[in-house]
Amino acid sequence: MKLQDFHIEVADWSNPDQRSALLDLRETVFIHEQGVPEQRERDGLDGECWHVLARDEQGRPIGCGRLTPAHKIGRMAVLKDWRGRGVGAAVLRELIARARSQGWPEVALDAQVSAMGFYEQAGFVAYGEEFEDAGLQHRGMRMALPRVDDEPTPPLRDIGMLAAATRSETAAARLQLLVDTRHQLNIYLPLLGNDAYASTDELAELRRIAISGRGAQIRIILHDPAAALRNDHRLIALAQRLPSAFQIRTPVEEADLAYISAYLLNDAGGYLFLPEADRAQGRAARCDRANQVPLQQHFDEVWDRAERASELQSLNI
Repeated sequence: MKLQDFHIEVADWSNPDQRSALLDLRETVFIHEQGVPEQRERDGLDGECWHVLARDEQGRPIGCGRLTPAHKIGRMAVLKDWRGRGVGAAVLRELIARARSQGWPEVALDAQVSAMGFYEQAGFVAYGEEFEDAGLQHRGMRMALPRVDDEPTPPLRDIGMLAAATRSETAAARLQLLVDTRHQLNIYLPLLGNDAYASTDELAELRRIAISGRGAQIRIILHDPAAALRNDHRLIALAQRLPSAFQIRTPVEEADLAYISAYLLNDAGGYLFLPEADRAQGRAARCDRANQVPLQQHFDEVWDRAERASELQSLNI
């Protein structure tokens, strides 16, 4: 039985496709379903906010939320058919994690009165009087985010969240996850640039994993193995030398080839997820199985549909 049939991604407002997905979701939920005026929903703040988008297994947007520079969570929306299935909780969890990572002392929101119970379960506390906003009753709520020194077991320390907002941070997160890997590794790569999985340290860790003993396995889904061969990528050369541990497949179905995200999953519960493979900006954690599980499910499903990379057959991998 699947534990979760959706995944969460960081959304870039400057990306036309992700911006359109966010606006369409909010139009469906707020404007059409709840009757919020369009001029009220489109408040002009989105360009300054940090956005999260939930997608189903086919990549269709099903939920969203944002975090404003004023330390407020807002525009929480989930399509009707997906409510009660953990989507809102996952979006909220991601937004709270972002607020914590910024060192904010607290995060607040204006909850619709009918949704207050949902936020209370997450740890928010109501304050002040009810008020009307866009024809709906609301009440302010907030959650304290104690400093690590004040909180014995903070959630972010438990999952080992890693910074992955810049190219250098993403490279460091990738290396840390390779170091954490014991015997098994799954990597999804729409494209394989020479700045990823090519450093001396990364290749040393990949080699260590490949020769770690019985059960060692490195599975890679690569959209364009021919390009990696043309570029003489060092990962391909390593795979050629250690064919018993490396398996490389390429998707053949159009829907799979249209997937633009990249990720790494290790056997310690760690993951690195890049919403856009050609942009080194995403999220990562050393032990966060709740967010790793949907990515692992996606990988296994695409792997089963994919074919052995014919371009690499001469390398016997």
